[in-house]
Amino acid sequence: MRVVLSSWGSRGDLEPLAALALRLRELGAEVRVCAPPDEEFTALFARVGVTPVPLGPSTRSIAAGLKAPSPDAAFRLAEELVDARFATLPAVAEGCDAIVATGLMPAGARSVAEWLGIRYVLATFHVFGLPSRHLRPSARPGTPSPEDETDNRALWRQDAERVDALYAAPLNRGRAALGLPAVENVRDHVLGDEVWLAADPVLAPWQDLPDMDIVQTGAWILPDERPVPDELLAFLDAGAPPVYVGFGSMAMRTAPDLARVAIEAARANGRRLVLGRGWADLAPDDGGETLVVGDVNHQALFRRVAAVVHHGGAGTTTTAALAGVPQVVVPQLVDQPHWARRVAELGIGAAHDGPVPTASSLAAALGVALAPGTRERAALVAGQIRTDGAMVAARRLLGG
Repeated sequence: MRVVLSSWGSRGDLEPLAALALRLRELGAEVRVCAPPDEEFTALFARVGVTPVPLGPSTRSIAAGLKAPSPDAAFRLAEELVDARFATLPAVAEGCDAIVATGLMPAGARSVAEWLGIRYVLATFHVFGLPSRHLRPSARPGTPSPEDETDNRALWRQDAERVDALYAAPLNRGRAALGLPAVENVRDHVLGDEVWLAADPVLAPWQDLPDMDIVQTGAWILPDERPVPDELLAFLDAGAPPVYVGFGSMAMRTAPDLARVAIEAARANGRRLVLGRGWADLAPDDGGETLVVGDVNHQALFRRVAAVVHHGGAGTTTTAALAGVPQVVVPQLVDQPHWARRVAELGIGAAHDGPVPTASSLAAALGVALAPGTRERAALVAGQIRTDGAMVAARRLLGG
């Protein structure tokens, strides 16, 4: 069987696909991947024996260009990505049996699958973009009521209108070029008839709606066998477990003093600091109390730290939960407030109030995470996290 995996987005959108590619290849499938042309993603897929076909612009180049985005930047990116899928996927998917699409609104992928007459699966790594009678992350907290359900329906309609405004014109232009009819609701078209929720049931509980068949596979976790760098091992061994602070693909431009804030918050709690450089390029000068690291093995590192402070990406949240380490989530956008709230609900960490931490606010959140009860709860939840999600998805794709 031949399968195309297609995504455009940050590391959190691509690493789960690498996990699925690994399991598919183990089961004997031929895997083709379409991904942004960033060097780090090429290296990521090289770990599972796949060379990705470039799709769209570099994700990091787009993130770097958002310092002062123009009002039509989102429209330009939407058009560029849709055009890239119509230009790339037909040749890549020719002779294949299925397309699995993830990442930023993959409009165009289902159209190519339709044109080729092959299976299409939409996978999401969080519940934020799925229809629900219950509250979405942007709605009011508390127990859902009839009024809340009305709010949710209104939000869902508004979201459909926003997606149509961004994607309808380039999508229908591409469909017309393939001889396909226009679609009226882009979001519902992209969701399609087969939606997979690749998130852990404990961290992201979900109840199916009668009119939508959502399959929850569990999170797609890529095993990381990379050795921890000697410098990092020496730092970890030199004292009590430090705090890790890293924001991955978030540029964090609203928090220009983030490195200093992180150092002061860690010191206020009597902890040293491992600082993930990330796309925010965090690099303070703090002598021997802070170590700055690049792309390292989080699965190994998180088991050695006292707490993990991060942006609330699905992958980082799951990795920290699986390691049994308390978390502080400083959410920035999209699904991240959902993960922050869920971490707090489970008692495995703290949700920072807002996207821009101060030394005092981060120190207070760290105090919650470092409390003995939080670590005990984190260790308990760690034993409930599934690790077979990518294999479940691979077997379903090959046998379904």
